[in-house]
Amino acid sequence: MTDAAPALRRSLQRRHMQMIALGGVIGAGLFVGSGVVVTSAGPAAVISFAITGLLVVLVMRMLGEMAVANPVVGGFYEYSRVALGELAGFLTGWMYWYFWIIVVALEAVAGAKILRVWWPGVEPWEFTLALTALFTLVNLLSVRSYGEAEFWFASIKVVAITVFLVAGGVFICGLWPGNAGGVVHLTAHGGFMPNGIVPVLTGAVAATGFYFGTEIVAVAAAESAEPERAVAESMQSVIWRVLVFYVGSIFLVVCIVPWNDADLMARPYVSVLQSLHIPGAGTAMSLIILTAVLSALNSGLFASSRMLMALAVKGDAPAIFARIDGRGVPVAALLAGTAFAYVAVVMSYISPDRVFAFLVDSYGTVAIFVYVLIAFSELRLRRRLEVEAPERLRMRMWGYPWLTRCAIALMLLIVAAMGIIPDQRAPLEFGIASVAFLLAAYGLRRILRGR
Repeated sequence: MTDAAPALRRSLQRRHMQMIALGGVIGAGLFVGSGVVVTSAGPAAVISFAITGLLVVLVMRMLGEMAVANPVVGGFYEYSRVALGELAGFLTGWMYWYFWIIVVALEAVAGAKILRVWWPGVEPWEFTLALTALFTLVNLLSVRSYGEAEFWFASIKVVAITVFLVAGGVFICGLWPGNAGGVVHLTAHGGFMPNGIVPVLTGAVAATGFYFGTEIVAVAAAESAEPERAVAESMQSVIWRVLVFYVGSIFLVVCIVPWNDADLMARPYVSVLQSLHIPGAGTAMSLIILTAVLSALNSGLFASSRMLMALAVKGDAPAIFARIDGRGVPVAALLAGTAFAYVAVVMSYISPDRVFAFLVDSYGTVAIFVYVLIAFSELRLRRRLEVEAPERLRMRMWGYPWLTRCAIALMLLIVAAMGIIPDQRAPLEFGIASVAFLLAAYGLRRILRGR
């Protein structure tokens, strides 16, 4: 088999693509991890999320331009390969695969912790095993089963965050029963930026990983029934929803709940709902977080399998991973990602402070590296398209090339900031170590090919 792409089924409808894009935006990190940023930066965490959100919007626009012009298997892996050469493609593909299989392990472990609260008699590893096996089965059935599951998961998350925004907005306007409302907590505990600008920038670095996932729609484009239209619409919807969902909801959190209460910030969204005296807030938010976790687990298996298949098609991974069954599913690639996820899960229980900590610390930095390569690819491919096929540029990056260059500069600034921020230094070092390993693997691949 020389090219696995024709065997893929174009079963994903526009509604699937819309929710795949939105589901990537609203992750468990928003509901849980955002409290860490708020505790550090204070109410100015809104600026942290706005900075990172703007960066993600720019990268998504770049991806949209390339995906609409050329919806291919592997998405931005192929764009990096064509634009920047085999090494860039190799690094992009394998870093992205690495990111998602770690996410699969992380989300399976997180889901097990939530479920154990309700069923304490079941061991965490049993829940973890069951969740991973369940979503492996969902992805093995067909791409449509993945899309349908993600559609409903994402729908629940979108409805939940919309209700949260409406309820919070009503509260601060003073229209919520039994509450005066207002935005007193925005400045009441040391001011809007109580700890200075450095934690705000640190928060922007930390928030980068929360947004990662929106780019899955570019990977799914090759299996969409209407790739050009679906990708364009999905990217456009993500652009404004990123700002509304993230920046808007964080603004409500810091207005309604005191940022310097560590207990409340451990579960910021639950704390807001409790402040509104909504009964069953804790249980409802736990269910929503579980939905976000399962959505990420489902998407992680899909994205990692398609990327590994694309790597195999181009000779950057063993050829067996390019094989596709009669249902249009790259079974070997899917099972390979699942197998690595099982190993990572085992490490989370037997070596949580060493091996698993390395995996967790390195994957966020790897995400930033992937975004940088996407931006450089867009710079190069846009120039080619304008000369060779301008009619394919039906969706264009704003302010090209200067806005793309600004995005690259901002991402490199984030990487540099990680080197001087104590809490981010270890993730940067682990991320660099992961890239060094991939460089060595690429060198070995070149040697083996030469022989």
